[in-house]
Amino acid sequence: MALTGIQIFKMTPKKNCKECGCPTCMAFAMKVAQGALEISKCPHMSEDALAELSEATAPPMKTIKVGAGENEYTLGGETVLYRHEKTFVSKTRYAVAVCTDMDDAAVDAKLAELQKVDYDRIGERMYVEMVYVNFREGADKDRYVEMVKKAAATGRTLVLGCKDVEVAKAALEVCKDGKPVLNGATAANYAEMNEVAKATGVVLGVSGADLNEVYDTVAALEKAGNKNLVIDATGASIKEAYANAVQIRRAALKDQDRTFGYPTIVNTAVLAHGDRNLQQALASLFTMKYGSIVVMETLDYAEALPLFGLRQNVFTDPQKPMKVEPGVYALNGADENSVCLTTVDFALTYFVVSGELERSGVPCNLIISDAGGLSVLTAWAAGKLSSASVAKYIQENVEGKVKSRKLVIPGKVAVLKGDIEAKLPGWEIIVGPMEAVQLVKFLKDLTA
Repeated sequence: MALTGIQIFKMTPKKNCKECGCPTCMAFAMKVAQGALEISKCPHMSEDALAELSEATAPPMKTIKVGAGENEYTLGGETVLYRHEKTFVSKTRYAVAVCTDMDDAAVDAKLAELQKVDYDRIGERMYVEMVYVNFREGADKDRYVEMVKKAAATGRTLVLGCKDVEVAKAALEVCKDGKPVLNGATAANYAEMNEVAKATGVVLGVSGADLNEVYDTVAALEKAGNKNLVIDATGASIKEAYANAVQIRRAALKDQDRTFGYPTIVNTAVLAHGDRNLQQALASLFTMKYGSIVVMETLDYAEALPLFGLRQNVFTDPQKPMKVEPGVYALNGADENSVCLTTVDFALTYFVVSGELERSGVPCNLIISDAGGLSVLTAWAAGKLSSASVAKYIQENVEGKVKSRKLVIPGKVAVLKGDIEAKLPGWEIIVGPMEAVQLVKFLKDLTA
């Protein structure tokens, strides 16, 4: 059972030191109970209390780290079934699969292709984070090890799909520093695989013939002292895989059954082998319900664009608007004499506008002030974008940096032109176009 704020407060040092960022220990306890703060944020908590509370207040789904360095990813740690209840915290990671069934040329081509998917969208890097290296029973061990070496050379985090203990040991010898996932524990081999995973310090993936078998295997691994696990929810059919993913998440979050409180892997390459379109549909499905790692046979740019866009939307906190930092952004080699434009700090607005400005090739300074992360019309209606806010920001943060006194404002708030001119003596206020796509022609005409 989750602890209440009062129960947590009784175990705090009651110093009211504010070092945790809260005004009182009671406020801190309430935030911990709500899941807004970790108990470790209190620097004065006794070791006994910290140990007891850490377990009691931990999310029902364990947070698991995979990968190393800049390729370390957090899986799990979820606290809600539905994003609108609060937020999802650890986004789905995508893996492209290579297998010992493939010839060397096909493996090399696929590894080269997945590295081409790498771009930025609304301030977030979008790329294939993982490679799933699958060992088919009866394949050559040495060839598998060479495939693992090639996959590791891409710099991506690996998932080793291997249920042969000796082959897994050999593969881990060449990639263990990258902290891959060893997806190979079953009811038949979990004791041996557990020893391999613990010896190399990697996350162990657990699979089974059905959920009951998976549950028993996870319970046995926990009893053996290993809670660094992920669960392979891939079933014999799409229907079974979907049911597995949902039931695992519900058991962990609704029933508070921590034996199922682990991130999941869903392998669409198994569920829809050879069908790229179906795999894409399944990847979208399991991004929402509830794959922590989703494996596909391919993921080129055309396939990645809508999938990554969906993931970004699903794993954005619905209670926090997507914002960019206020400031002066010099585009196309702009200097202090270049024309200035202003818009709001809503991330989507910024990236659409800046993209069009860059496409124009005209040097310009894009001024972003704090508008609460709202769109232009919403910010204006809410009083976040006003003549006073624009004028104040320019006087305090812009006038000392630029010599240009031409300012283009969004066409949708043309009504602000007169007031801004009155508040910014010496500035020429120009009303821009209604839509960002019109900025290219507008700027070229303006500076012709």
